[in-house]
Amino acid sequence: ILLARRVGADVILAGSGLTAPIACMAARISGARAFTYVHGYDLAAPHPVYRTVWSPFFRRLDGLIVNSRATRTLALGIGVPAARIHLIHPGVTLPDLDPRAGEQFRDQYGLDDRPLMLSVGRLTRRKGLVPFVRDVLPLVVSAEPTVCLLIVGDVPRGALAAHAVSPSVILKAARAAGVAENVRWLGFFPPGKRLTAAFSAADVHVFPTQSRPHDPEGFGMVAVEAAAHGVPTVAYAAGGVVDAVADGVSGRLVAEGDHEAFAQAILAYLRQRGAYAKECRRFAEGFTWTLFGEKMRRVLLANNN
Repeated sequence: ILLARRVGADVILAGSGLTAPIACMAARISGARAFTYVHGYDLAAPHPVYRTVWSPFFRRLDGLIVNSRATRTLALGIGVPAARIHLIHPGVTLPDLDPRAGEQFRDQYGLDDRPLMLSVGRLTRRKGLVPFVRDVLPLVVSAEPTVCLLIVGDVPRGALAAHAVSPSVILKAARAAGVAENVRWLGFFPPGKRLTAAFSAADVHVFPTQSRPHDPEGFGMVAVEAAAHGVPTVAYAAGGVVDAVADGVSGRLVAEGDHEAFAQAILAYLRQRGAYAKECRRFAEGFTWTLFGEKMRRVLLANNN
């Protein structure tokens, strides 16, 4: 707040809803305009104190920047005027792809030429992996017995709405469904060569995220990251995921709970391995950080007198 006053800022941008009050107060003291970039849960958090204290600040901002149409709906639901809401999807880094990386990854983990599904992300209830291995994976295995689901991720720490699901719970569900031999948990991979290699090895990325009250999927950046690696995503049409997957281009969107349709969409990609890589990359090019910066600049500097 003191820094904003000292430097004479024109615009103050908070990076999440948690810091919206600080942006508002700093803007009031310095005479700047206040904006906040929100991600979904920071508008939907159910705690009564949070809703009582934070929601009024969202309505006072000069602009609320949302990461998806679903998050825009949440903003409207708490009374933010539509004219002050601006939609800017998050950015993605387009990787330099090594054509050997996928094969080397398969060799490292003894995967040979097995059809590979990949799940990347924090292990939470919203991500839907337990229902997936219980209800969808057996349908895929019945048609492709050697298929393997690789899980890259770990339980979140320090997140607002963790609702963590341990790897042991997911693997237990796989054993109960008779598909334990088709699931491997690899742990957390930080951004970098190993994660890029995992994407490069995969035939399809699965994203069975679920709609949960007060715990929305704000966007689904991992689906765009998969597309940037040339890998299509099969996902439920939940929350902001519908903005992160172009149905029929970078993947398929399936009605929530339609296990058969989800399995069939996966199988279609497994039978056309690599066929959609160019379309996926082209889709991801619409989410570069350069474009993100240009859009953000236009919003923040518009009508800045």
